[in-house]
Amino acid sequence: MAIFVSRHHHDGNMPDHVHEYGRLTVDEFARLVGHNLASARQAKGLSQEHVARMVGIAGYTYQKYEKGESRPGAPMNPQMGTLLALCQVLDVELAELLPKPWPDFTAGR
Repeated sequence: MAIFVSRHHHDGNMPDHVHEYGRLTVDEFARLVGHNLASARQAKGLSQEHVARMVGIAGYTYQKYEKGESRPGAPMNPQMGTLLALCQVLDVELAELLPKPWPDFTAGR
């Protein structure tokens, strides 16, 4: 069984259990990506608005990403170019933003 291990401090908003087969749900995965974005941004001392401006997205959009959402009730799903731009601005590798194990994104297809 794979077990999720976060590289960041556990703050109570992250899942504290392992699901059957050790997989996160898509919603949990998105929240963890958002948490990792927020941690990386704070480590650089940047505001959400500054990061959004540097990436070329609306401040509101970036705020939702840090919550793991695209819109209320829907997990974040940024375009690849946006995700890579965030990595460049925050000076992190893509793998640092994406927790493992990944959810099964093929489920139900």
